Amino acid sequence: MRVMLLGATGTAGRAVLDALLADGHEVVALHRGPLPDLPPKPRLLLRESDASNPASLTDQGFRGELFDALVTCLASRTGAPDDAWAVDYRANADALRLAGEAGVRHVVAMSAICVQKPLLEFQKAKLALEAEIAASGLDYSIVRPTAFFKSLSGQIDRVRRGKPFLLFGNGASTRCKPISDRDLGRFMASCLNDPDKRNRILPVGGPGPAITPQEQGEALFRLTGRTPRFRHVPVAMFDGVGRLLRLGGVVSKDLRTKAELARIGKYYATESMLVWNAKTGRYDADATPEFGQDTLFGHYAEVLKNDRCVDLGAHRVFGK
Repeated sequence: MRVMLLGATGTAGRAVLDALLADGHEVVALHRGPLPDLPPKPRLLLRESDASNPASLTDQGFRGELFDALVTCLASRTGAPDDAWAVDYRANADALRLAGEAGVRHVVAMSAICVQKPLLEFQKAKLALEAEIAASGLDYSIVRPTAFFKSLSGQIDRVRRGKPFLLFGNGASTRCKPISDRDLGRFMASCLNDPDKRNRILPVGGPGPAITPQEQGEALFRLTGRTPRFRHVPVAMFDGVGRLLRLGGVVSKDLRTKAELARIGKYYATESMLVWNAKTGRYDADATPEFGQDTLFGHYAEVLKNDRCVDLGAHRVFGK
């Protein structure tokens, strides 16, 4: 197929790009700003275009050409409200409209597992896009991945330097089935050729079992040969910080944004990244689909063995 790919320069987007090319598709990948560090590849065409600008998306992106599919990994970096509605919703919705005009028959969109309990603005923005995709009249596959390896790698360096692993609350009340970028890329690419993945919302995690933050820390201590040291941080800390920021937010947009980021932090500290069972009112690990071969602990081992640092970007939470 001829595929338009948005968000190709992010870590998940690059993995999706590799998977699409491996499956033999011709890919037009959009990038914003300087040319990304991607080696030349057969069937790959890079175009500089600002996906958040409809005119740029039209003139420098689609260029009046025909495509078979739109695949989007485009997402806001922080989840801050303005950024979320501008990117997670509006930029993707503009691309959806242009895709229909370009002859696209199938849309594959990366969403997130956390939209099941939408308390935050970025979750509401993603749900608004999901609804628009479902109502577009095009075939669609909406992929809701669980936790990413990158988002669970923030404390590798802390443990490596002999510092304690930080746990919010008791460290055992939340669980996830994290999925690697490579496995997620393969899953999203497979949606183009698998009729069972059409016109569906598709939650997906990596190989089980579901793991807790406590177990993540124990794995890091085991892999580094260090004596386990944990420091428990009360979840109520987010509430206190959030209240102060909301008070300041009355006069400062920047503080309002930081208040929302505190809410995001609390959400991820208190909610599992698994399928939500509305009947039981609980997260259900058994109902969370598994895909791929890569495991989080295997990722930890590889990072430590090669003495690598994980570029956390907007996923950085723990500081030094």
